[in-house]
Amino acid sequence: MPSTQTPAASAPALRGHSKTPELVFRSLATAAGATIVVAIVAIAVFLLVRAVPSINANEANFFTSADFKTGDAHHLQFGIRDMFMVTVLSAVFALVLAVPVGVGIALFLTQYAPKPLARPFAILVDLLAAVPSIVFGLWGFQVLAGHIKPLQHFLNDNLGWLFLFKNGNVLIDGGGTIFTAGVVLAIMILPIITSVSREVFQLTPRSQIEAAQALGATKWEVVRMTVLPYGRSGVIAGSMLGLGRALGETIAVLIVLHTATKPGNWSLFDGGFTFASKIAAAASEFTQPLPTGAYIAAGFVLFVLTFVVNALARLAAGGKVNG
Repeated sequence: MPSTQTPAASAPALRGHSKTPELVFRSLATAAGATIVVAIVAIAVFLLVRAVPSINANEANFFTSADFKTGDAHHLQFGIRDMFMVTVLSAVFALVLAVPVGVGIALFLTQYAPKPLARPFAILVDLLAAVPSIVFGLWGFQVLAGHIKPLQHFLNDNLGWLFLFKNGNVLIDGGGTIFTAGVVLAIMILPIITSVSREVFQLTPRSQIEAAQALGATKWEVVRMTVLPYGRSGVIAGSMLGLGRALGETIAVLIVLHTATKPGNWSLFDGGFTFASKIAAAASEFTQPLPTGAYIAAGFVLFVLTFVVNALARLAAGGKVNG
């Protein structure tokens, strides 16, 4: 005998039946989202709690001093001036080098390269991200530094009037300059920028591309009027991911950069330590709370710096990422 139950009568039962799974899924999704927030807050609180006693005991200006002397726990003198300078200069210089190349590769793979070539080429670029950072560091110190010395001398001789290219606190012939570290970092972040940009460019609406072609636009005009505007937020997002990698890179920078005996002067030919490399270099000395807290304070600044960079990236991208 056929059922006489109407759709209207079965609707409440259906809604009641699906309410519990919906509630469970919503709870799990909320918990997953809250986990990362709780983890970030916990890390920030830990860093701040461990750093405050050392900052209170600091006998130098934490923000402007170029000294970082933590050998005597009763007379701490440490500041982040030089570490901030080296970190920002090397990361921004790497970004300036990597973004145009990464976007160019992404455009080539999505707009110009034939498909039989685009796929293996894209895989090759992605595999570059799998190379360990220590390999990049050794290659940069042993091979790259020697090959770019003439370029550094040329820039120093001809553009030395500009603060970025004036004489630094280490010798250019030694190879361990921010310039060299920036080139190494640029190669390291290139796969990230290329991968994100490529994925976004591929999602450009076909209707927009065909509309530009129907108006008689050349290939470059199609790219300029449709692909690049649509992918702008994705390029910014990929660039900021790369910048985050550059800001936090440790081993490669530690190998490449030479230790400086004098304060830096915002030149690409300075040496020194980034936040991450300084902390890594002194990790074996973390035996006393106050000296250890000095390095934790530096780590907290790096932690905040990455948040500021990502916030600025969100503003620049308009709060969203296409794709």
